[in-house]
Amino acid sequence: MLRFNYPMKYYTIQVKTRSERKYMKLFKALHPMSDLEMFFPLKEMPVRKLGVIKDKTSPILPGYIFLELDDDDSIRNYYWELRKTDGFFRFLKSNQDIQPLTGNSLEVILYLLKKVGPVAGKSKVVFDENSRIMVLEGPLKGFEGKIIKVDKRKGRARVKLDIYDESHSIDLAFEVMGKA
Repeated sequence: MLRFNYPMKYYTIQVKTRSERKYMKLFKALHPMSDLEMFFPLKEMPVRKLGVIKDKTSPILPGYIFLELDDDDSIRNYYWELRKTDGFFRFLKSNQDIQPLTGNSLEVILYLLKKVGPVAGKSKVVFDENSRIMVLEGPLKGFEGKIIKVDKRKGRARVKLDIYDESHSIDLAFEVMGKA
């Protein structure tokens, strides 16, 4: 995993699942002068429907929005505005104990936001003679040790992410480049 040295603080809020984009638009509409940066990383996955495979874009962590702030006082400035916006559920760790991401949680989110970009596409992989996956490039690079399941037929790898004290498993797409 890459190491980031970034001066900003990152916080997480939980909103209504599948309403992340709506929440962000509503917040910006209600507070047009706000300079608060909001992110929710997306992934592109091949989905088979009625025998036709199409790429579908969906959130990597449904229901979670990440906030980028320059100091601890800023979260207090936005506290009520964020809570009053329709669709808000809670701050993480909790509404009473709002904490910025740190350690491995911060590394994972910065990797997704800064290195992978707004939409995680397909990773390029090869399988060795023991059928172990080796990532050549893409969003799975850096997560090799956290891959918990590989579905070659669907072209998906399940990755375990630890954010705060919670574990999340997410699927990311891959494309096989051949044998190692």
